[in-house]
Amino acid sequence: MLSDEDRKTLLGLARDAVAAAASGSGLPTLRNPDGPLREKGAVFVTLRSGGGLRGCVGHVEAREALWESVRDMASAAAERDSRFPPVRPEEVPGLRIELSVLTPMVPIRPEQIVVGAHGLYVRKGDITGLLLPQVAVEWGWDRVEFLRRTFEKAGLPYPDPDVEILAFSVEHFGD
Repeated sequence: MLSDEDRKTLLGLARDAVAAAASGSGLPTLRNPDGPLREKGAVFVTLRSGGGLRGCVGHVEAREALWESVRDMASAAAERDSRFPPVRPEEVPGLRIELSVLTPMVPIRPEQIVVGAHGLYVRKGDITGLLLPQVAVEWGWDRVEFLRRTFEKAGLPYPDPDVEILAFSVEHFGD
């Protein structure tokens, strides 16, 4: 669990990284991070504008320090989410930033999925799809619809017994 101070630090870092990406300047650094900010962490950064999605990019595996992952994924959400044009500098003040820090993934059977508690990651070879736990809640999906939509996001037919289903939970917070 992240402290309130850790959350505030990460949200500020994410906002600075989005602003840097939008203006084409260098990414910010965090001086002397401690505790969980220095530990490896997987995170998704979601950008919203006017209530609608404006970008969402993340890592499914913890490969670098949490603070670095937040910085890099915030920049990527601003610049490289292929569903949207890059964020413009004038948009930054109006963006709402959400962070979802992921737990490690574990195999799960469909009947074990708990909507709101689990995020889903499906994988068949190199084909993957992921939906964060809050997505199912926002859309009012039940367990089956959540699973079906995750397969759909991956471009996989549902059901397919050869698809590996993994679950994770998140610590979700925003500004």
